[in-house]
Amino acid sequence: MLVAKGFWATAHEGARHVKDLALAFLRLGTIAFGGPAAHIAMMEEEFVRRRAWLTRAQFLDIVGAAGLIPGPSSTEVAIYIGYRRAGWRGLLAGGFCFILPAALMVTVIAWAYVRFGRLAAVGGVLYGIKAVVIAIIAQALVALGRSAVKSAWLVALGVGASVANALGASPVVVLFAAGVLSAAARLRPHAGMAPLIWPGPLGACAVAATPAGLAKMFLVFLKIGAVVFGSGYVLLAFLRADLVEGTRWLTEPQLVDAVAVGQFTPGPVFTTATFIGYVVAGVPGALVATIGIFLPSFLLVAVSGPLIPRIRQSRIAGAFLDGVNVAALALMAVVGVELGKAAIIDVPSALLAVLSAGALFRWRVNSAWIVLGGGLLGTVVHGVR
Repeated sequence: MLVAKGFWATAHEGARHVKDLALAFLRLGTIAFGGPAAHIAMMEEEFVRRRAWLTRAQFLDIVGAAGLIPGPSSTEVAIYIGYRRAGWRGLLAGGFCFILPAALMVTVIAWAYVRFGRLAAVGGVLYGIKAVVIAIIAQALVALGRSAVKSAWLVALGVGASVANALGASPVVVLFAAGVLSAAARLRPHAGMAPLIWPGPLGACAVAATPAGLAKMFLVFLKIGAVVFGSGYVLLAFLRADLVEGTRWLTEPQLVDAVAVGQFTPGPVFTTATFIGYVVAGVPGALVATIGIFLPSFLLVAVSGPLIPRIRQSRIAGAFLDGVNVAALALMAVVGVELGKAAIIDVPSALLAVLSAGALFRWRVNSAWIVLGGGLLGTVVHGVR
């Protein structure tokens, strides 16, 4: 009897964890504007500071691991968090619920696009949201930096990673190089900092130009999801090679519109695939393209997720992860600076960013309210011009 009670109590606790995960990621997926850096900042606030499901060190390990595998990094962080919180069911719930709101929004926008031939105006909302996102990223960098930067050597490594990425280094190479250098420094405490290197542009293997079929579409997006590292700009290069030059399913203007939709909707930028799938083959195409591009992330996290705690227990592997974590924050800082240049374009947007930073740092206002408030204020400011 006691064994049975224990079993049902454990099952109930697990179901509650999955429900909490699902609700949290549905909310985040609905308000997470601003790209991967902003998404990760919001997750840090939600799961480290507010819910205390993870320590900052554990969260940093997850962010570092997500940067080392192909696919959308913030979605993979969501999948990792789900796995850490509720096992395999949590892995599915975290990723699915983070993707779902954006995928539904993009499908509706794609329907309107196909029917009316243009995108709805969202300039005012984006104007406000972009400004407050900079403050959210800054807050996360400060909080995570306190846990990640453990020595002067790691400070130097982070600076080197920032410089290398700003000069055009591939993000994944920067992460690997930082990890290797950190591990080498642990083995040889007086080792100098080796130069960081980066490869040339990633190449995309275009598929043959054939009529769109759902199986073909699934394979195209599965390949893209399995090999794309880095930013949305890298994703754009793969999409152009496969869908404009290869299959000719899209025109250049349609591809630009698809990427724009992925940028201005919340959640993963990879929901660009949802838009493309709908434009090419309706609702079935949207479903197939979405599954295809995100499936590799679930599989890669399922394989690598159980290994992270073991890596941390090893002295050398732990040093490697320390280097990766610092480099990940450095890349996040570089992205934040670039986003800031694009978002803070006048006095009102600068004031909005400063006020948002004050609300976050001094009063610890939930980032969800900051995003919603920024969108409303941006609409007002845009409307009175």
